[in-house]
Formats: sequence, C-alpha cells, structure tokens
Amino acid sequence: MFGYDWPRFHAAVNDLPAALLLVTVLFDIGAWLTKRESLKAAALWTLWAGAIGGWVAVLAGEQAEDVIEHGEAIHDLMETHETLALTTMGIFTVVLAWKLFRRARLTPPEEAGLRLLSVAGLVTVVWTGAIGGKMMFEHAAGVRTATMKAEIENRAAGHHHEAGEAEGHDHADSTHQH
Repeated sequence: MFGYDWPRFHAAVNDLPAALLLVTVLFDIGAWLTKRESLKAAALWTLWAGAIGGWVAVLAGEQAEDVIEHGEAIHDLMETHETLALTTMGIFTVVLAWKLFRRARLTPPEEAGLRLLSVAGLVTVVWTGAIGGKMMFEHAAGVRTATMKAEIENRAAGHHHEAGEAEGHDHADSTHQH
C-alpha cells in the first residue's frame, strides 16, 4: 500500500485527523465566543476532514494490530488505545451526524451539548495519542524484534562525533562517547 505496511500507514495517517479534531473544537469555541459564521463553517469542515481521516487511522490501526510483533504489555496498551480511538471517533461521528441531521439549525442547548461533547472527544484524542506514544516510545510497538536486537547491540557499541559534528549540541568534547 504505497510502500507502507499497516503499522507504518497507521503512523502516517494518525496525526492529521487528531490535529483537525483539535482545530474543530477551537474553531467551534471561537465561533461561539465571537459569533462569527466563518469560524462555525471552518469548524464543520475540519470536523468532516477529521472524522474521515480519523476513521482511516482507526481502520489502519486495526490492521496494524494484527501484524506487529508484541507481548502482553503492548497488547494491553493496544486494547486501551483501540477502545479510546473508537470512543473518540464515536463521539466526533455523533457530533457530525447531529450537525448534519439538524442542518445547522441547532438550538442553543443543542450547540452547548455538542460543544461539551466535542471537548470530551478532544480529551479522548489526547488520551489516545498518549497511549499510542507510550506503545511506540516506551515499548517499541511496531519495531521488529530483530531490528530492536540489532539497535541494542549498535547502541552498546557506542559512537563518537567527528570534529565539528557536535556543534550546537551540549557536548563539551566533540569526540564524546555515548
């Protein structure tokens, strides 16, 4: 798939929808505070794009789950990540569907309820990302065992910086060993 396997595709497509959904909430709050229709329209368009992209990321994540090497720790985090991702997308899909169903003729209580629901969705977006980051950066989810073994051996061997290479870094000596 465009030179990507499922884990790499999931990694490639999961950031933009999260950013769009964050901006959706910000545009919506901005529209509410300023009464600007342009911000309300921007919120709807970013919601559309974020929801579509979010479901692509969820589907890619579902496929990636089946192909990455993992143990119990990653599996438990994956289950939590999956539940949060589905919850997040469920929330934003409900918000989008309700807005489309009502064709922008929302009552003030409906708008307030959807805004509150969107903020809750934003909390789950952040939580989903935090769990995904923990899987990747603390447990190397998606990194093959053979690759991890080779990297551990490479790091154990250390390295040095050539003269001038460490400029701009906090190294006192450009040949500092790690």
